[in-house]
Amino acid sequence: MTSSARTSSGPGRPEPVAPMLATAGPLPEGNEDEWAYEFKWDGFRAVVVVADGVPSATSRNGHDLTPAFPELTSMAEALGPVSAVLDGELVVLDGDGVPSFAGIQRRNQAAAPTAAARDRDPVSFVAFDLLHLDGRDLLGDPYDDRRRLLDEVLPGGPSWGVTPSFRGQVGTEVLATATRMGMEGVVAKRRRSVYRPGRRSPDWVKTKLERTQEVVVGGWTTGNGARRGTFGALVVGIPTGGGAGLRFAGKVGTGFDDAGREALLAAMRPLERSTPPFGPEVPAAVARTATWIRPTLVGEVRFREWTGDDLLRHPVWRGLRPDKRADEVVREP
Repeated sequence: MTSSARTSSGPGRPEPVAPMLATAGPLPEGNEDEWAYEFKWDGFRAVVVVADGVPSATSRNGHDLTPAFPELTSMAEALGPVSAVLDGELVVLDGDGVPSFAGIQRRNQAAAPTAAARDRDPVSFVAFDLLHLDGRDLLGDPYDDRRRLLDEVLPGGPSWGVTPSFRGQVGTEVLATATRMGMEGVVAKRRRSVYRPGRRSPDWVKTKLERTQEVVVGGWTTGNGARRGTFGALVVGIPTGGGAGLRFAGKVGTGFDDAGREALLAAMRPLERSTPPFGPEVPAAVARTATWIRPTLVGEVRFREWTGDDLLRHPVWRGLRPDKRADEVVREP
């Protein structure tokens, strides 16, 4: 799936579309009527194609998610003869109705989840855009028109729904509501904007309540003491672009449980290589005990701030992001 992928304008099953991406930043200033605001959901981004009552889901990096999330079948069946391409988020909600990133991580570990796994971490699909409807390509239509059609086409169900779109409201008030609800943040979307597949556009601006950063794992340091036999910390970086390797962003040594450490080590070992995947040299104290890997694993960390040396201060591991490619990772403000 490439950034130029488009849905079919003729009969048959439509094709998935590379999702449009938001830029990170503060809430837009200026005319509030120019923007709509949506909650930011803490899950896995997915483009879902529905045709003849059958769903197929594709991750942001083009992986087939359909077998892992059978809950989508009931939504597709409810849509009946409708043919559509939906953009949204796969989430696991906790007892308070707040997205649980740990829950969606657990579900993603099973390619074909058992009934017990589905009962423990039931998945819901939260739609926020409609890209194709019954043979019509909607990518060039304004956001307001796409959202109006989405609300008409997709009534809420037991495991699916449409995220609210707040128009004509003050962005700071929507952000305050997101804070009270325990949401990840807010995405501001320009109401006249078209959908740009695979593009990171200033027409969508994401404002997070908690600072998080996607990182690429470049290796691990040797574990000592209680961590002997596993790793001490992950060595992470941000792609520099142009094939120059990763820029060192620091080490992540907290946020792992025993099962998570074992799973990460199992994922990293087949990727071992003899040279560091970093462009500028990694500090000697880090390199001395490091084992290097091919820079393909993407993870997410929570952190306090960027230091003056452009390193992550107090990063805490949140989990792997198998739905994202290493070359998509960018430094957040």
